[in-house]
Amino acid sequence: MDLKNKRVLVVGLGKSGVSAALYLRRMGARVTVSDARPSESLANEIPALLAAGVMVETGGHGVLTFRRQDLVVVSPGVPLSTPEIQQVLRYGTPLIGELELAAQSMQGRVIAITGSNGKTTTTSLIGHILRHAGLTTQVGGNIGLPVVELLAADTPDTWNVLEVSSFQLETIQTFRPHIALVLNITPDHLDRHGTFENYAAAKARITENQTAADHLILNAEDKPTQMIAAKTAAQIHWFSGNRRVKQGAFVHNDGIYLIRSEGDTPEPVLPLVEIPLRGAHNVENVLAAIQAAALAGVSLATIREAIGTFRAVDHRLQFVANVKGVDFYNDSKATNVDATIKALQSFDRGVRLILGGKDKGSDYTVLAPLLRERASAVYTIGAAAQKIEQQLANVVPIRHCETLQNALTRATAEARTGDTVLLAPACASFDQFQSYEHRGRVFADLVHALSNA
Repeated sequence: MDLKNKRVLVVGLGKSGVSAALYLRRMGARVTVSDARPSESLANEIPALLAAGVMVETGGHGVLTFRRQDLVVVSPGVPLSTPEIQQVLRYGTPLIGELELAAQSMQGRVIAITGSNGKTTTTSLIGHILRHAGLTTQVGGNIGLPVVELLAADTPDTWNVLEVSSFQLETIQTFRPHIALVLNITPDHLDRHGTFENYAAAKARITENQTAADHLILNAEDKPTQMIAAKTAAQIHWFSGNRRVKQGAFVHNDGIYLIRSEGDTPEPVLPLVEIPLRGAHNVENVLAAIQAAALAGVSLATIREAIGTFRAVDHRLQFVANVKGVDFYNDSKATNVDATIKALQSFDRGVRLILGGKDKGSDYTVLAPLLRERASAVYTIGAAAQKIEQQLANVVPIRHCETLQNALTRATAEARTGDTVLLAPACASFDQFQSYEHRGRVFADLVHALSNA
C-alpha cells in the first residue's frame, strides 16, 4: 500500500489507534485522528501525535472530517455501527483496521490466535515455546504491542504470534495467517455484535484468506468452533482434552499426544502433571499451543522443556497471596461468563467470588450450578451488580458491594481458612477501571496491603 501523501483518518485513540497514526505518518501519509472523548481524557496521547504532525480532533466526530479521506483506519474499540463509520461505508471510502494495515506490510510468517477465552495464555505460550527453540519471534496484537509496532523488526524469518479479537477481525481484507487457531466460541461481546451468530462469524474470518498451504487449529469439543471446518481451505488440525483426534493434539491416559498427519502413530509430548497452569481450560490452551509450535517446526522435546518453564500470564487465574490461610486469585481477564465458569471449575469448594463490572449482554444464570456446588458467596461490584443479583437470587448468598475494595474487604472478613477469594468478574472493566489489567492490579495491590497489615 502506497501511503505517501494519502489522506488517512484514524478513528479512535486507543493503544492501536495511536500506533497506527504514528506509523502512517512515518509512511508519509497526511494523518488526522478523531476521537469522541474530550481532549482532557487524551492528555497522554495528544502531545506525541501533534509532535509527529498529526491533526487531532477530539470531543466528537466532525461529518466533514470523514468525507475528505483516501483511507479510514478504525480502532477495534469503535463499533462499525457508529453513524460516521456507516457513512464511510456508504460513500465507498476504503475502511480497514490496524491489524489489516499492518498485515499488508508484514514479511514474516503469522500465527494468529482467536477465541472467546484462552487467547492471551495460548498466544504467550506459543511465543514462549518458539523463543525457547531459538526462533526469531515477536508477540503482539490484542496483547502487548499493536501489530504495526512489530513491523520495524519484522523480517522474512520472523514468526509473528498475534492475539486477534473479533473486533480486529471485523475489518480485515487480506490478513492471512500461516497458522490460525480458534480456541472456542462462547457468548461474548453481544452488546457490540448484536447476536451470537454475528460474533461467531467475526471469529471465523480468521481463516477466510487461508489456502491449502496454511493450517487451521480447531477445538474438537466446541461445536461453534467445529463449524468453521466447513468454511476453510486450510489444512485442519484438532485438539481435544477428552478423546483421540485424527490429526492434532489430544489427552490420553494422563498425558498429551500428537498425531502430525492422519494415519500417523501418536507421539507422546508430556504428562499432564508437568503443565504448570491451573485448570482444565489451560490443558486445552496447552494442547493448542503444542500443535501450533509443532507446525512451526519445533521438536516435541523442546516443546516439553518450554512448557515446563512457562508461568501464568498476569490477570489469568493468577495466584496473588495466601493471607491467614485464605488464597487470593486474580482472574480479572475473565471478562465473560464462560471464562468465569472455567475459573470456578479450577476450585473444588469454598470460593468467594467477586462478580460485576460493565455488562456485555450476558446471561449470568448459567453460573448457578457451579456456584451452588463450589461457592460460599458472591460479592457484586459495578454497573452489572443489579442484573447479576436478580439473575442469581437464591442461588448463594449475595453481597452488594459496589466497589472492588468493598468486595475484597467483606470477602476477607467472611472467609475461613482454606477458602479462596476469586476475582473472576464475568464483565468488562470499563465502568470503574481503565482496563482489565488496571482492575487486576488494583485487586493485587489491595491483597498485598492485607498481607502486609
